[in-house]
Order: sequence, then C-alpha cells, then structure tokens
Amino acid sequence: GYTSGRLRYDPDNRVLFADGEPVKLTATETRIVDLLMRNLGRIFPAEEIYRRVWEEETGFAPENTVMVHIRHIREKIELDPREPEYLKVVWGIGYKMEKK
Repeated sequence: GYTSGRLRYDPDNRVLFADGEPVKLTATETRIVDLLMRNLGRIFPAEEIYRRVWEEETGFAPENTVMVHIRHIREKIELDPREPEYLKVVWGIGYKMEKK
C-alpha cells in the first residue's frame, strides 16, 4: 500500500483509509485517489487527471470538473478542507497528494 501521514491507500482493494477508517469515496473519487496516492508528491495538471480518470480527451471545462471532485475528496479526508494538509493545489500547475 501507499501511506502519507494519516492516510493509507490499499491499491488491491482500492480503499483509502484515514486514521484507520475506510473513507467512503465515489468511483470517480477513487480513481483520482488511486492516481495521486500511487504517485505521492507528483503534481498532475487538471487536464491530465481528467484524461486519466475519465479516460477521454478533455471535455468541457475539465479544470472545474476536476476541482469539484478534489473538493469532495478533501471534505472526506482533511481535518480542515480549507487548509488541506494532504491534497494540495500547486497554483498554475495542478494537484498532488503530499508525501508525509
């Protein structure tokens, strides 16, 4: 599995744990978490996340679509979603899961 601080991801079962508790994620959120947890510390542009997760060329406003899902994941894993400790935005580049 992959671990970052309070988070642990089990890729075989595609389950994310926060403080030892499984996090209820949608299928799309799970695909985003899978990508980011397998590549801790790597920054992915929103367009690349969209392409890999939705498996289609960039549709309408991919940044907004990705941003909404990122926000939902943060609400489920961060102690304070407004000051994320794990799922970070790197302005002008993209998103990453912090390596802790």
